[in-house]
Amino acid sequence: NSEDVRCKCICPPYKDHSGHIYNKNVSQKDCDCLHVVEPMPVPGPDVEAYCLRCECKYEERSSVTIKVSRVILKQ
Repeated sequence: NSEDVRCKCICPPYKDHSGHIYNKNVSQKDCDCLHVVEPMPVPGPDVEAYCLRCECKYEERSSVTIKVSRVILKQ
């Protein structure tokens, strides 16, 4: 299920831009700032410096397991 995978990029404040968290459903190989951060908040010359500050992690989860756990916990 494509909703069970995502790339999460946490980007700290940079110059006059506040910090932001970006999430996007992309493949593991595309889990980086250039593929996930949209729209890019900085102009072309600052993109590399901005992206070097971002921490991107690929995450997988099982929505079925989460739903089953919720049912068990409600009992």
